[in-house]
Amino acid sequence: MQNHPFHLVEYSPWPLLNSFAILCMPIGLVYLIRSGTSLLLILGTLSVAVISFLWWRDVVRESTFQGFHSSMVVQGLKVGVLLFIVSEVCFFFAFFWAYFHSSLAPSIEIGSCWPPVGTSTLDAFQVPLLNTSVLLLSGVSITWAHHSIEEGDHKSAIQGLALTLVLGIYFLWLQYGEYSETAFSIADSIYGSSFFLATGFHGTHVAVGATFLTVCLARLVFMHFDKRHHTGFLAAAWYWHFVDVVWLFLYVSIYWWGS
Repeated sequence: MQNHPFHLVEYSPWPLLNSFAILCMPIGLVYLIRSGTSLLLILGTLSVAVISFLWWRDVVRESTFQGFHSSMVVQGLKVGVLLFIVSEVCFFFAFFWAYFHSSLAPSIEIGSCWPPVGTSTLDAFQVPLLNTSVLLLSGVSITWAHHSIEEGDHKSAIQGLALTLVLGIYFLWLQYGEYSETAFSIADSIYGSSFFLATGFHGTHVAVGATFLTVCLARLVFMHFDKRHHTGFLAAAWYWHFVDVVWLFLYVSIYWWGS
């Protein structure tokens, strides 16, 4: 018996193992670029996926079946998610800083103009506008799922979350098609570097958010969420809204203003 509302977690191997697995991914990427060997990158990616699944399984057991997540624990988890999103804001702020630093005062090496001389930019009112509409619609559907959970409407919550997941995958498919049609690459001056880094990392975050939503959808099907206890879904929803907002800034600054 404990005389406090907090959850003192048991010893777990997953944080240490996942750290080493994540370390294998950038090292494996360097090996892939330098020598063409992708074995370490594949092993690292698969290890991260398996270890994350086992880690999330333990967290689900603690929260859903063992009842360790009291109101104080939930409050701490929410603060942790908010701080994580703040760190992500700082991460993307660096890309926006590099982009505006180069575009507001273009150097003579790129022709003293923006976009650089010889760069054929994408039309902001074609696929990028469609992508914007898709992400905004996904923000509406995940809000629909959130309100359905709070109202106890299990069927509507599943429908809203499934629609959000489909829209996220559709966004990634559209972005892949856009990348395959661009007339410039990541090696084409500062414009190509900043474009592919900013939009590429955003696409990576959409893929991570889609993974979160997949886990939440599975938990929703198995009745793990109710009106009072749905912190895992709430964290995924906050993250998805953050991804939506970042894309709006990317669209306005890089696709529309920058072209």
